[in-house]
Amino acid sequence: MKKLMMTLCAVGLMFAGCNKQSGEDNPLLQKWDTPFETAPFEKIKVEHYLPAFEAAIAEHDKEIQAIIDNAEAPTFDNTIAALDYSGETLSKVAGVFFNMMAANTSEELQKVNEKVGPMMATHSDNVSMNAKLFEKIKAVYDAKDSQKYTEEQLALLEKTYNKFVRSGALLDAAKQEELRKVNAELTKVEAKFDANLLKETKAYQLVVEKEEDLKGLPQGEKEKASALAKQEGKEGKWIFTLDNPSFMPFVTYADNRDLRKEIFNARVNRCNNGGETDNNALVAQMAELRAQKAQILGYETFAHYQLEERMAKEPKAVFSLLENLLSYSVKVAKEEAAQFQAMLSKDVPGAKLEAWDMYYYAEKVRQQKYNFDAELTRPYFEINKVRQGCFDVLTKLYGISFTERKDISVYAEDVLVFEAKNEKGEHVGILYWDPYTRASKGGGAWCNEYRGQSRKDGKNITPVITVCFNYAKSPNGATTLTADEALTVFHEMGHAIHQLLSNCTYPSVSGTNVARDFVELPSQILEHWCLQPEVLKMYAKNEKGEVIPQEMVEKMEASGNFFQGFMFSELLAASYLDMCFHSVKAGEKVNTQEMEANAMAKIGMLSQIPPRYRSTYFSHCFGDGGYSAGYYSYTWSETLDADAFEAFKETGNIFDPATAAKFKVLLSSGSTKDAMQLYKDFRGAEPDLNALLRNRGLIK
Repeated sequence: MKKLMMTLCAVGLMFAGCNKQSGEDNPLLQKWDTPFETAPFEKIKVEHYLPAFEAAIAEHDKEIQAIIDNAEAPTFDNTIAALDYSGETLSKVAGVFFNMMAANTSEELQKVNEKVGPMMATHSDNVSMNAKLFEKIKAVYDAKDSQKYTEEQLALLEKTYNKFVRSGALLDAAKQEELRKVNAELTKVEAKFDANLLKETKAYQLVVEKEEDLKGLPQGEKEKASALAKQEGKEGKWIFTLDNPSFMPFVTYADNRDLRKEIFNARVNRCNNGGETDNNALVAQMAELRAQKAQILGYETFAHYQLEERMAKEPKAVFSLLENLLSYSVKVAKEEAAQFQAMLSKDVPGAKLEAWDMYYYAEKVRQQKYNFDAELTRPYFEINKVRQGCFDVLTKLYGISFTERKDISVYAEDVLVFEAKNEKGEHVGILYWDPYTRASKGGGAWCNEYRGQSRKDGKNITPVITVCFNYAKSPNGATTLTADEALTVFHEMGHAIHQLLSNCTYPSVSGTNVARDFVELPSQILEHWCLQPEVLKMYAKNEKGEVIPQEMVEKMEASGNFFQGFMFSELLAASYLDMCFHSVKAGEKVNTQEMEANAMAKIGMLSQIPPRYRSTYFSHCFGDGGYSAGYYSYTWSETLDADAFEAFKETGNIFDPATAAKFKVLLSSGSTKDAMQLYKDFRGAEPDLNALLRNRGLIK
């Protein structure tokens, strides 16, 4: 049973919406006679979603009731497994809907979400607080020591029981009702937060009218900005947006300091400008509601609640890790800032280094110190070659190959579909590749599933996965990436391979259904291959087919750890901010801006380094990103991935078959075993923190 958060509409509305479309006319409720049962996007309309959710909820209710009404004594198969396999239609509908909300949304779809969100929350509560269902689950759980279960069965049993307890199954009726109200309100607020952020991000444009104001920018970035302006009916001008592929080049290369300030402040003040799309009150409300939820469930704070089932276990372990690492990164960041201030003082005597200067002068120092201009590498990172390079790495490591399929429906222009096969040529899964930015698409990059892997009735149900990016499509031929953008491709494909290699029986323990602070290990370790010299030779080629020059690679390597004080500090600062908001106790009032200011002051953060995500646009934690009290996971996982990659390097072969085979076991195991035990099975020991510090260049 996947994450299902829904509520039923009034009975009359449900039947009015479902009768005609319950199967006959609603493609979401029909069996998909398509290759690998992929979604027939061309048939799915906005008006299909709500009736489909209503019908799927009703179906799932019947499945739950059948488990309860079973006259046989509760067993693993008739209770735990039956529950985990239930809700198939609901998962199918939700898979399409929420992926479209992220990748191809509209105002109409967002209006549907305003109804679907509360529906989902209520339905989830109806299941998790069903006393008769929990009675059966508890009976199986209490008898577990007298049964012989497989490791996976025991993991699912523990996970199911704990999920129900953590969802309020042991609470009395009054407390359950209180929890229901909190959950429903949280769902509404999270949806409003996301809608506000998307609206403000897409609404902003920096319109440049004079070419002289573009001085310093690479020609390719000018051309993209010009093409966007033409598209927006402003031919002869240049438009820059807050999307990373547009924003980052501008603040890195544009000589015009005033314009860098303008676009930088627009980005870091998203949803912090008053008015209808201001998120300050919503952030405070979410922090307070989550604290209330934790109290109802018997936890000191929401952070305690979230971390109970993660590798970190408790907040003090996270705070200790972050504070320890910040002591290294902030020190280096201060040294970097001093270098940048010295250069700024020569350019603008008397000027004080500001946040909008950091990327600009970092690039100046990088070029001066290492004689390396990252922009010169762009011709060697053409987007399709980067994708193929990543595919080839996965083939060499795990025997997985990718073949484009043009017979599978897509939901937007430029989306490609690939079939994944194993070394025996057997079908493994489907991958949607969605590379370019568009107005209907949320910001950032992500990997998600339409369908997860499992086995049922002797049949292997293969996964359907999507990876989404927000790269600006070049108006003139090939779209090229920076090395950092290429790393992001490898990162998201790391999540994808985690799901494609899954080899589990039950949906809830398969693929990426693992501890949040473990889930980033497969994604982050794959980044290590991206810029390895022998891997670059495989894919880093210009339009003439020439491999990236060795001299350029050496310069890139030499400068690789430059600016890590800033980069790591902003990541750690965001993680710290997340933990502070979710360490609030029930009844405490939250002022969003005060909370943020106090958190940054406590860790001694430089004024020139805002957290990677400020509170009002921190969608990982306050939208539907699922990282509340969990953004530290990127850093926690980095301790794992840095140490794990050293296992490959120690063999003298980054494609060492034996090491890859051991890591493949970790990838295929889902959460059938404790995360740290999985890691120790691979590495032979817990990770060494020094591997991360060395990798970041913070220690020798």
